[in-house]
Amino acid sequence: MTKITKEEVKKVAHLARLELNENEINNHVKQLEKILDYIRQLEKIDTDDVPCTTRAIEVVNVFRKDEKKNSDCNEELLELGPSREDKYFKVPKIINE
Repeated sequence: MTKITKEEVKKVAHLARLELNENEINNHVKQLEKILDYIRQLEKIDTDDVPCTTRAIEVVNVFRKDEKKNSDCNEELLELGPSREDKYFKVPKIINE
């Protein structure tokens, strides 16, 4: 396997419009090499019997029938707001005339 070189890091930094000093370039070389080593380890894992998926955890939608329900707590809810006018919440005006 080939190693990441300083020249490759400089080229990618140039393409990304990044200014890296020599110390930063050396750090990126080491970090990218560690990342690639980890990927090489992952490539060795046998995944032939693992089904393809888009998520690590199965997601299931829970559906319920929409039902209209009457509520008798309107007055209590209006009392929770900072300001009200009759049976509505009162909010600051946001549109100028």
